[in-house]
Amino acid sequence: MGKGGSGKTTLSSLFVRHLAGRGLPVVAIDADINQHLGVALGLDEDRAAKIPAMGDHLAEIKEHLRGANPRVPSASSMVKTTPPGEGSRLLDFRGDDPVHRLGEDVDGTTLLATGPFNDDDLGVACYHSKTGAVELYLNHLVDGPGEYVVVDMTAGADTFASGLFTRFDLMFLVAEPTRKGVGVYRQYTEYARDYDVAIRVVGNKVQTDDDVAYLREHVGDDLLTWLGQSASVRAFEQGRAGVTLEEGNEAALSRMRSEVDSRVQDWEKFRRQGVEFHVKNARSWASRAVGEDLEAQVDPAFRFPAEPSARPV
Repeated sequence: MGKGGSGKTTLSSLFVRHLAGRGLPVVAIDADINQHLGVALGLDEDRAAKIPAMGDHLAEIKEHLRGANPRVPSASSMVKTTPPGEGSRLLDFRGDDPVHRLGEDVDGTTLLATGPFNDDDLGVACYHSKTGAVELYLNHLVDGPGEYVVVDMTAGADTFASGLFTRFDLMFLVAEPTRKGVGVYRQYTEYARDYDVAIRVVGNKVQTDDDVAYLREHVGDDLLTWLGQSASVRAFEQGRAGVTLEEGNEAALSRMRSEVDSRVQDWEKFRRQGVEFHVKNARSWASRAVGEDLEAQVDPAFRFPAEPSARPV
């Protein structure tokens, strides 16, 4: 996440390439309103544009996920924050299901896309209706250590417009060494403060030691690492093959991977936060919009399975 133009799509693509290049399983999701992740990963524009939009298959995704959950009587009563309960179908990482079947294989990475904000949406929709499919996906996904989901989020504070920001084990904030860059950091950490959301800052477009010192002064210990100006990145963006990233920038990506790997998945916190945002959504607008009491969708006895073999099918 980060402000527009900070380089978050570029960094997302570099991190995906870094993981996949080591044979690690990756799902990459383009949840940015501009939909450039596919091209950043090396697809030509025509092929990237043909990736099925998750938002266009929302009814099918909902029908699959609700399964036999008696608290969710129909797909139409399911909203983006509806949490899983007894009878819901949970998703295996890169499993054979209506979500992952929408993905495009890109050099071993499964690439999903929310879909662009098009002319039909103008004046009648917000981009949150597109990212709702991602929120449902993450709400029902049971992934394990060594399985990576990388989401390129839309720019700005829209990241915090729903409970989606609590669905991640770790959020990387891409910040340039500028007043605007660190201003976004202060804004985002204020939003996340009450929800125990882990944020690490990755500096981008860093040129000098003074830039690093500036970031350290303003973000403190949250500064995880940084990437410098890169001829290799420019070569990637020009579509060249066989490009090797500079040693310092590759080390930064390794530091990011190590930070992700050090996170312990707290499934109970994940469940609790999902329920909290669903109740908030239900009271604020969703129950009124659907015409049902959506708080009743919460299954107080539900817990995520500890073992993959225990997942409902």
